[in-house]
Amino acid sequence: MLKAGVLGAGHLGKIHLKLLEQSERYELIGFYDANPEYARQIESELGYKYFSDIDKLIAACDMIDVVTPTSSHHESGMKVLEAGKHLFIEKPITVTVEEAEDLITLSRKRNLKGQVGQVERFNPAFRSVADRFDNPMFIETHRLAEFNPRGTDVSVVLDLMIHDIDAILSVVKSKVKSVSASGVSVISKTPDIANARIEFENGCVANLTASRISLKKMRKARFFQRDAYISVDFLTKAVEVVRMKDAPDVPGDFDMILKNAEGEKKQIYFDNPEVQDNNAILDELETFADAIENNTRPIVNLEDGTAALDVALQIIKEFKSL
Repeated sequence: MLKAGVLGAGHLGKIHLKLLEQSERYELIGFYDANPEYARQIESELGYKYFSDIDKLIAACDMIDVVTPTSSHHESGMKVLEAGKHLFIEKPITVTVEEAEDLITLSRKRNLKGQVGQVERFNPAFRSVADRFDNPMFIETHRLAEFNPRGTDVSVVLDLMIHDIDAILSVVKSKVKSVSASGVSVISKTPDIANARIEFENGCVANLTASRISLKKMRKARFFQRDAYISVDFLTKAVEVVRMKDAPDVPGDFDMILKNAEGEKKQIYFDNPEVQDNNAILDELETFADAIENNTRPIVNLEDGTAALDVALQIIKEFKSL
């Protein structure tokens, strides 16, 4: 088993600690947190071994899971890679693209694996339709959350929308052409609700909305492509795939047939795959173990995390220009 350590024992850090301890792929060595008093409390209550010396924890591990505030991601990630250890780092990867590129450069130099915690890529609903995407040309996402003071130190784009940015970049095989956006700060000092439009060089357009001041939760994405509509509900883990094909010469009694202006007849049918429930965070951690042990590409590598951050920062820049 790979020896794993966790940097940061906050809300998400405690979840990672629990899952790494349960995993059959890792041996949890311990954790480090910048607040010694809090860390000793976690050690006492939950039984995880606390390392007061971050360097000793890193030295004792094969992989380090960074779940610290984003502002310390660059420093923590560089320390891990400089010590020759594989790096799992929560989203957003860093504060700036330049910091993220530092991590990429060092990981390549040391031949180390790096993965970014874009957990929605491992959502069972999204994974169930991964092979259904075929050049989507219009995408619409809504990610709405109730207000929670935790996370409001960053824009709603880096807090919530970045999940959808990453998912979109994973299925649109084209470079970003332009970004436009608007955002409103309602409670926080940074935007709490935002809308962005991403245009790609191949003509695809993505319209994204994110809010952390909504009365109800919603995490949905809709993908439109030639002869198909794909809906993914990340919250309820449900999918809907509606396809069209040439209508048979003699339709059945229950066939759904549409006729376009040119007289072409199409049959509508449902192609909904089975959604196999999983723990997405455990899956992302264990697929990282696969990448390390088999020397393969992590599903969400450091370059992917950097690309999502780059688009997110372009959106935030649009806010500032308003």
